[in-house]
Amino acid sequence: MRKVSFFLFFISQACTLYGQDNTKNLIQYVDPMIGTARMGHTYPGATAPFGMVQLSPDTDTIPYAVNGKYTGDVYKYCAGYQHEDKTIVGFSHTHFSGTGHSDLGDFLVMPTVGELQLNPGTAKNSETGYRSVFSHENETAEAGYYKVKLDDYNITAELTATTRVGMHRYTFPESDKAHIILDLMYGIYNYDEKTTWAFLRVENDTLVTGYRSTNGWARTRTIYFAMAFSKPFKSYGLKTYEKHPYRGFWGRFDQENNFPEAANEKIRAHFDFDTSEGEQIKIRFALSPVSTEGAIKNMQAEVPGWDFDQVKSQTQATWNKELNRITADAGSDGEMTNFYTAMYHAFLGPTVYMDVDGQYKGLDQNIHQADGFINYTSFSLWDTYRALHPLFNILQPARNQDMIRSMMAHYDQSVHKMLPIWSHHANENWCMIGYHSVPVIADAVIKGNADFDVERALEACIQTANTRYFDGIGAYIDKGYVPEDISSASVSKTLEYAYDDWCIAQMAGRLGKEDIYNEFIKRSASYKNVYDARSGFMRPKLSNGEWKKEFDPLDTHGQGFIEGNSWNYSLYVPHDPATMIDMMGGKQKFTQHLDSLFSMELPDKYFEHTEDISRDGIIGNYVHGNEPSHHVVYLYNWTDAPWKAQDKIRMILKTMYKPAANGLGGNDDFGQMSAWYLFSALGFYPVAPGSNEYMLGSPVVKSATIHLKNGKTFTVEAKDQSDKNVFVKRVTLNGKLLDRRYVTHEDIVNGGTLTFYMSSRPDKR
Repeated sequence: MRKVSFFLFFISQACTLYGQDNTKNLIQYVDPMIGTARMGHTYPGATAPFGMVQLSPDTDTIPYAVNGKYTGDVYKYCAGYQHEDKTIVGFSHTHFSGTGHSDLGDFLVMPTVGELQLNPGTAKNSETGYRSVFSHENETAEAGYYKVKLDDYNITAELTATTRVGMHRYTFPESDKAHIILDLMYGIYNYDEKTTWAFLRVENDTLVTGYRSTNGWARTRTIYFAMAFSKPFKSYGLKTYEKHPYRGFWGRFDQENNFPEAANEKIRAHFDFDTSEGEQIKIRFALSPVSTEGAIKNMQAEVPGWDFDQVKSQTQATWNKELNRITADAGSDGEMTNFYTAMYHAFLGPTVYMDVDGQYKGLDQNIHQADGFINYTSFSLWDTYRALHPLFNILQPARNQDMIRSMMAHYDQSVHKMLPIWSHHANENWCMIGYHSVPVIADAVIKGNADFDVERALEACIQTANTRYFDGIGAYIDKGYVPEDISSASVSKTLEYAYDDWCIAQMAGRLGKEDIYNEFIKRSASYKNVYDARSGFMRPKLSNGEWKKEFDPLDTHGQGFIEGNSWNYSLYVPHDPATMIDMMGGKQKFTQHLDSLFSMELPDKYFEHTEDISRDGIIGNYVHGNEPSHHVVYLYNWTDAPWKAQDKIRMILKTMYKPAANGLGGNDDFGQMSAWYLFSALGFYPVAPGSNEYMLGSPVVKSATIHLKNGKTFTVEAKDQSDKNVFVKRVTLNGKLLDRRYVTHEDIVNGGTLTFYMSSRPDKR
């Protein structure tokens, strides 16, 4: 059960945002439980905005493979937590938010009492290990704070965090057998991930340091820690589980009882205490990508003392300040919760990846110094280029510039000389398709948020787009399309490369580089080469120029697409919708195509999984849970029936976003789903990042004011707003009738008021 703390009444006097002194208490509308059920893949624990530490409960444990066979739980537990589960295995310090792939789960901590157990046990029989039963009735999740009662031990666990430090507070019963377990073996996605090495060192009776190296989605990832206790432990033990070939040299020691260090693939440690009734033991747990010394410095800088409530208060004040970048009246409490939880989720990543002194580990595995910028990691770019980074250009312009500087550092450190594709923790994962650092950079350049070396950024974009051995790019350059017999998902790749190339052309045009503009604007038309006029769909083509014979536009398997089918991807030409519409038969025929996308019923055979979960995020054949469809409803603005977008936008907002644990209709994908909500709730959306235009829709807010970095404000008003009044009669900008179906970025940053006049009936004029 979510409980909201109202202690922040004083924040309105204490915080300011861009000179504003009327900060509202908005964290009351944040519910981190939203998205923790089914496919949302969010975590409910404590973190700071864009924080390096994500301290959160995990409800399942390894192995995800039984007798070498995949069990399917890898996908289910991408964030480590599922709302339906009845037990908590512990609290780990790193998590992805809303992804469709898993990793992390570093440094699991679990308090217990009674006889020591160092195995996690099972969900059905929690008493067989250190995990515990819990109830949502005794669980609280807020921005920057998490609390739960561990029923098996009668221990209350509380968590908060700063950017680099997680803070625990455990309230114990009376016991002479109280323990705090540190599990260096645990990790999310252990089906594929292995702790290749771990090291733990007991510095004294209140400080422990070490590191963990893993080989998983990130093939070589090392993270360091420093763990400080508020009370000296009376004893401890370090348990290793793998025999080392030179173990004999260490045989003279009892390494498992009060021995000061351990190095092994598999380590669990326990720290033992005597506790009185209601006694609290606190932990400061700092992370570093560089060293244990760096972790200690991070701890000393961010949490020098033991006042848990003060840390919680400071982090929640920071969250409140971030949320006040938009002050909205969304009407009902439920819609306010949807709105500000979406902002919360949008501000969880990418995450800070450097110590307080600016040091971080680079893609080349060397230590680098971030000079004049904050280094970020966890770039889920196939998802986030669409709406999250455009949102940052409005709400987080300085951070977005630093994210681009981080991408450029990645480029410099890459032996491939490529911008990131999907990167995290000094690793490139090569996940998904396209070179979507490009639209992030281009969008910032076109929108004037480019306080970085734009010439070098363009150079990096071109080099990345010309890396011939990557994912069929060589054939794409030579033939004008990716052949399916050379690289799978060929149509998706062709379409996404064409869009990315258009973004490069926009940058080149802005910089006056006509030759580069001409080259890439020509490449951006490559989408035409995979359109089959006979079938009316984008279709996979072979290297000999022939269409692949077996073709079903509704099928996702082996048809040339990824996370979508031809029906979805045939609409993916965000940079040239007018030409696409003409190519597909004109406005009337295209409108009918869009209509059927939302109204058709897909047979079960087209679903990859048999579970009901596979239908999450789907309306007809419109797949809101997968990003290639996110711009689709706004394509009605290029037809003679723009009002058809308006009621469908409101339908999507209502069905795909709810103030409940299962309230996200698909993976949040590091904030992309949430960014779609925020833009659409405000009444406009960036169909083609790299353009300065936002297409108009149907706002769900009654009013909202964006507080811009330049000190100006941009206000959206929706007159006569209601659940029935979803159609737009007219729109004015600063009191003047708007005679176009979009607003520009300049309209927003110059400040002013955008007013929608709403009606229950469409205005077909």
